[in-house]
Amino acid sequence: MDSSACAPTPPSPWIVRHAHLLRPAGTVLDVACGAGRHVRWLQQRGHRVFAVDRDAQAVQPLRDIADVCVADLEAGAWPYAQRQFDAVVVTNYLWRPLLPHIVQAVAPGGVLLYETFALGQASLGKPSNPAFLLRPGELLDAVRPALRVLRYEDGFVTTPHPAYVQRIVAVREAADAQAADRYNLSTHTASLAEQ
Repeated sequence: MDSSACAPTPPSPWIVRHAHLLRPAGTVLDVACGAGRHVRWLQQRGHRVFAVDRDAQAVQPLRDIADVCVADLEAGAWPYAQRQFDAVVVTNYLWRPLLPHIVQAVAPGGVLLYETFALGQASLGKPSNPAFLLRPGELLDAVRPALRVLRYEDGFVTTPHPAYVQRIVAVREAADAQAADRYNLSTHTASLAEQ
């Protein structure tokens, strides 16, 4: 049997690169978590992870390491009401009506790490439906003015596979934030093996 077929999918390099901005041992919500590649990675780093997805079978193995919620985010109500988290992570998922809820879920001092497909992706394959592809600048428009944008990218990437993406790192500054407060935006590029 090919051992690579059973190897877990590694976390997104975008998430890894900016994970240093997360509050140590903080609460993290992984929206549309799927099989939980980020749930596992974040839990191993000491975070309390909340995982939501509509696929009960996919999230079942995560129940021992995360607070799991099975919910159809596209047909039902947002399951976290006014709850806020130290970080919210979203990758490879877009449902526009949820964007305000996702932004609201970032606690003061918390961070949003979001990465998903953008227009142009249809030329490469799936997803190809424009309903699931971000328009130019759409993530910027979704987070401002509630969150402060630290990093934003909109374009074509070749790794880990060719794709058109938009991705953002944004924070909800705490009410007592000082001018001297800084967000380390080092170009940390350590390999996943070093993490």
